[in-house]
Amino acid sequence: MSERPSVLFVCVHNAGRSQMAAGFLGSLAADTIIVRSAGSMPGNQINPVAVAAMAEVGIDIANEQPKKLTDDAVQASDVVITMGCGDECPYVPGKRYEDWVLDDPAGQGIDAVRPIRDEIRTRVEALIASLI
Repeated sequence: MSERPSVLFVCVHNAGRSQMAAGFLGSLAADTIIVRSAGSMPGNQINPVAVAAMAEVGIDIANEQPKKLTDDAVQASDVVITMGCGDECPYVPGKRYEDWVLDDPAGQGIDAVRPIRDEIRTRVEALIASLI
């Protein structure tokens, strides 16, 4: 692992789960961990309900944009966290992979997205503890 570990969060559209996870990691780990997120089939914009759910806990992801998953992003990361991207995520030997099974916030209301957000926070906190 590099001096400053790096984490890549990947979901299909890079519009909800992976963006919330990246928001939490960036906020909770400050500059101790490099944070990336991407999607196997990126959407056009961040899920507005995910933005609202994160704003409730003081994290602003409104200016983020979905990004396309690239081999370079995987190569540059020490840890790759997948969230429903299936076989789309390239496998690179020597990387730490975790698959987080989480409900997709797409098309859900705020009441359904809050528990997803809270589960992501819990998992991100455990991830930080394992890296620092």
